Amino acid sequence: MQTAYLAGGCFWCVEAIFQRVNGVKEVKNGYCNGSTQNPTYEAICTGQTGHAEVLKVDFDESEVSYESLLEVFVETHNPMTLNQQGADKGTQYRSAIFYTSDSQKQIATSVIGNIKGAVTEITELDVFYPAEAYHQDYFNNNVNQPYCQMVILPKINKYFK
Repeated sequence: MQTAYLAGGCFWCVEAIFQRVNGVKEVKNGYCNGSTQNPTYEAICTGQTGHAEVLKVDFDESEVSYESLLEVFVETHNPMTLNQQGADKGTQYRSAIFYTSDSQKQIATSVIGNIKGAVTEITELDVFYPAEAYHQDYFNNNVNQPYCQMVILPKINKYFK
């Protein structure tokens, strides 16, 4: 098993896509690389803590490669918009890959380097804090909510195309 840490705007959107990727065994929404210990969602939303909303992705490398996960990542969010994904604005919504090894750093640098105009941050993971329970498995638990229907579902559909 390996773990990837990916920030592509609202973690609910990223989570819903990666839950559907073959080889992904577990996902967890959370926050990473900020200045506040054990931050809350409310603190993150101020944009003052330095954290990114991030998805922790545990995957079986015999079923899906890290590079393949990064390809899904860049195809299902906008890696060329600084601190914004759709209507979500702020540093907490930045596009970022938080690597945990030199190999992950090299692969991330290669994948992002092939995207002209990409602003995706590639940074070593410092710390990961799980988000509150109500943020976990968000789309699956709230599928009929307007945000899920209007924002998340189109991203899932894009992934399957």
